[in-house]
Amino acid sequence: MSASALWIALGVLVLSTARSSEAARRLTTNPSRFANSTLVRLADYLLTGYKRGVRPVRDWRTPTTVSIDLMIYAILSVDEKNQVLTTYIWYRQQWKDEFLVWDPKDFDDVKQISILTNNLWVPDILINEFVDVGKSPDIPYVYVGNDGEVRNYKPIQVVTACSLDIYNFPFDVQNCSLTFTSWLHTIKDINISLLRSPEEVVIRRRPLFYTVSLLLPSIFLMVMDIVGFFLPPDSGERVSFKITLLLGYSVFLIIVSDTLPATAIGTPLIGVYFVVCMALLVISLTETILIVRLVHKQDLQPHVPEWVKYLVLERATVLFCIRNKHKFGPLHPKEVDVTQYKENNINSDKLNFLCCENPKHREKPMGMALPLRENTPVVDSILHEISFIRQYLEKRDEYRDIAKEWLQVGYVLDVLLFRVYLVAVLAYSITLGTLWSVWQYAE
Repeated sequence: MSASALWIALGVLVLSTARSSEAARRLTTNPSRFANSTLVRLADYLLTGYKRGVRPVRDWRTPTTVSIDLMIYAILSVDEKNQVLTTYIWYRQQWKDEFLVWDPKDFDDVKQISILTNNLWVPDILINEFVDVGKSPDIPYVYVGNDGEVRNYKPIQVVTACSLDIYNFPFDVQNCSLTFTSWLHTIKDINISLLRSPEEVVIRRRPLFYTVSLLLPSIFLMVMDIVGFFLPPDSGERVSFKITLLLGYSVFLIIVSDTLPATAIGTPLIGVYFVVCMALLVISLTETILIVRLVHKQDLQPHVPEWVKYLVLERATVLFCIRNKHKFGPLHPKEVDVTQYKENNINSDKLNFLCCENPKHREKPMGMALPLRENTPVVDSILHEISFIRQYLEKRDEYRDIAKEWLQVGYVLDVLLFRVYLVAVLAYSITLGTLWSVWQYAE
């Protein structure tokens, strides 16, 4: 009983399997299902026996001509540090497949059909400058014409290496090239051509943002540094003002350091501009410190040397057309000292006359002379004090004259150094402005 039941079950299973296979065969080979589908018949006609791994030519000596074309849709990013350019392009690629040819009359005048790319031979065209795989959408189909022309159109995100010249930043113009080639085939197998005449694509940076955020603040700080020269050199406010400007410019450079492009190949001109501006601020502060030190000479300093008076107070004022020349003329402290000396001598003679140096007073009686002899120490003390006061006043006048001389020298040198500094800043600014203007409006 058990053996017969087993054989009966096995027979039923085989019978059901045979019926299922017959039903599947009928379903797939039933011509009524795709009877009205011309595209299905055409696809079957084209792909039956097609070898996608073989170059589609009947004569192996005939090269396959692949025509390419692209259009830049957007520039996504420019990495100056790594010298990488990321763009989004529309890529077109055409070639002729000699095995994908049909007569449109046999297929309801169908002249083109879309077929999966994975079912066809596709040329291995790559860009030599590729450095990374971009996020490109997957387009799985290509168009095939009745004459065998295959058209492969797709958008590509291209991440390529590019030698970026940032010397003219932010007015730089970049020119990056894309080299298309077959990775495996030689020119005897695949011949690459262009669908249209080549055009040079120029990538120009928009400099308005960088001009407002980088150049204008630097120019304003330099202008304020120049205005600081109009503060009196004999006051300490100029030094503190210029130190504040220097600190402010240092903070400004720290803020904009992330904005400037950094490469190991070269330094942009704007970076050199900032460094030179910082150097000019340091020179301006140094000049101010020297002038303030000069006009604040201590009392024990000697007189201004004669050659300094001649070069600075006389020659320099004439050569550089400094106004109020007479204000800077040399002083004559010796004449003042002689006048004071004569007046002091007259007063001394009068005092000496009262001190019985006249012979007539000596002939007077002893009774009359005793009071004078008793007062002689008091008079000597008064004369000594007067002489000390006179020496002190003469010394003070001498120190004042020395201070005035150094002050005059400091004012003249301050004017000269200011003009030299102003000429240097203007020449530097005009040169850079001219270069940037030429680069900005260059074609």
